[in-house]
Amino acid sequence: MLGTAVMLTAAGVLFCLVTAILPGPKAGAGAGAGVAAPAAAPAGATASEPTSPAPPAASSQAAAAPSAAAEATTTATPQPSAKETPSAASTPAPSAGRIQPETTYKGVATVYAAGDGNGACLFGPSDDLMIAAMNTTDYESSRACGASVRVRAANGASITVRITNECPLPCAPGQLDLSEQAFAKLADPKLGRIPITWSLLSPHVSGALSIRYKTGSSTYWCGIQVIDHRNPVARLEVRTSKGWRRLPRTDYNYFLSADGSGCGGAIRITDIYGEQLTVDGTAVLPNVAQPTRVQFAAH
Repeated sequence: MLGTAVMLTAAGVLFCLVTAILPGPKAGAGAGAGVAAPAAAPAGATASEPTSPAPPAASSQAAAAPSAAAEATTTATPQPSAKETPSAASTPAPSAGRIQPETTYKGVATVYAAGDGNGACLFGPSDDLMIAAMNTTDYESSRACGASVRVRAANGASITVRITNECPLPCAPGQLDLSEQAFAKLADPKLGRIPITWSLLSPHVSGALSIRYKTGSSTYWCGIQVIDHRNPVARLEVRTSKGWRRLPRTDYNYFLSADGSGCGGAIRITDIYGEQLTVDGTAVLPNVAQPTRVQFAAH
């Protein structure tokens, strides 16, 4: 019996030693794999499933940045100086055409007899003869009409003139044909031609802009003109049953509705800086300047 007990004891000891030496299940490694798997799964899902409803935190922050920038842009958008509210559409990007703000142009100044101050822009006679005719290229089918520009001569003299007329070819790009009264502020009109630089202004004005319908206008056909505006007008739209409709512009500074759409209705005007003003309640009264309560902001 004693020998049997000894043998059994020895066998037990041997079994315990073998069990301790042989590798068993990796509990620690298994726990680590369990933790790492969830972290790896979203990374794989982000790469293969970009529309996952739970994107990584970094992606959410990147998506939030443009929203903040858009909010800042909206806050900084210029608003009309009057109480009337611009149209529901967002303010468009600036549309300056050839004559850009904050740009200096080189050219020559010539001189012409301005008469009563009327010209191709059809603003009508004026007592203020500090005016000029823009060369055909920069006139851009009347887009320059009503613009105020600062003109400087090589001798240091400068004047501000309003564009009311067009100087046809061979007037070159950059050339301004000044009234005799304006040219005399810079040099002796007998010179006839001097080198100049000029740039666009957004001048101080005391009143609101006005709307005028062309002679012959009715609810079946109309031409619409904007007058006394601080900044050059880039676009004019009328409200129709199908929404806002942009009217084509003539080289004599009227926007035409050939089929009468929008004639006598709301008008939306956009300047070259992108500011929009909406005018309601204008009747079709041919050749009558109808004052509004709005004016473009200064720049």
